[in-house]
Amino acid sequence: MPQLTSGSCQCGAVQFEIEGAFESFFLCHCGRCRKDTGSAHAANLFSTTATLTWLSGEEKIAHYQVPATRHAKSFCSICGAAVPSIQMGGALLVVPAGSLDGEPGIAPVAHICTASRAGWEDAMQDIPRFEGLPA
Repeated sequence: MPQLTSGSCQCGAVQFEIEGAFESFFLCHCGRCRKDTGSAHAANLFSTTATLTWLSGEEKIAHYQVPATRHAKSFCSICGAAVPSIQMGGALLVVPAGSLDGEPGIAPVAHICTASRAGWEDAMQDIPRFEGLPA
């Protein structure tokens, strides 16, 4: 039976299902991905064979492509949360890992573009961790 994964945006307006497996899961540290997420890196899943089905909210999706690059992002126009996008002329499905409602069935396989990582990222290994908000 093929793998079926569901996901949604933060406000729930956009909902989707993905049928099939992800071939890779990269944590990208390039400046564009850091700008996309407002964080140290993007966490994206990639597939050339899985199929994406929009269950609701497809008309609420906005797309942005950095001019003269292949860097693109899709997001909910209501809440701004990242959602899947089909890129490279339909050849590649890119899914923000955080948009999934469950586990992706694959662990990250590599940190990429680390030469342009945030300077403060190395310090994150040694800072305290809390299961919830700090007291």
